[in-house]
Amino acid sequence: MQTIKNHVFLIGNLGNDPEVVKFDSGKKTAKFSLATNEDYINQEGEKITNTQWHNVVAWGNLAGIIEKYLKKGSEVCVSGSITYRTYTDSEQISRKITEVKAHEIYMNGPKPVNEDSTEEKETIQETA
Repeated sequence: MQTIKNHVFLIGNLGNDPEVVKFDSGKKTAKFSLATNEDYINQEGEKITNTQWHNVVAWGNLAGIIEKYLKKGSEVCVSGSITYRTYTDSEQISRKITEVKAHEIYMNGPKPVNEDSTEEKETIQETA
């Protein structure tokens, strides 16, 4: 029997502030869109950027880290798996969605600093 692995690694920028939901059980989920870019030169010698958008979802402690540190524009590396699901919208239409279920997030760029803080920003990487 062959084992099929489902793993994706994306580097990009958040297209929106994460949407964090805390459930009665105390469990959290965080959702955000991630833009990844691929650059190439066309036949006319022009640089073309092809942007792909990915829906990312995270749970538990990782959702808490996302809530605390990430915002629209943050550059991150997401390691996770691709999931497919269906849902029924408010008009009773069945919809399909593809998401990346994040297992790890590596934060790139400057560390967020509180407005009251005089600390210099530093680069951080955090895995949950």
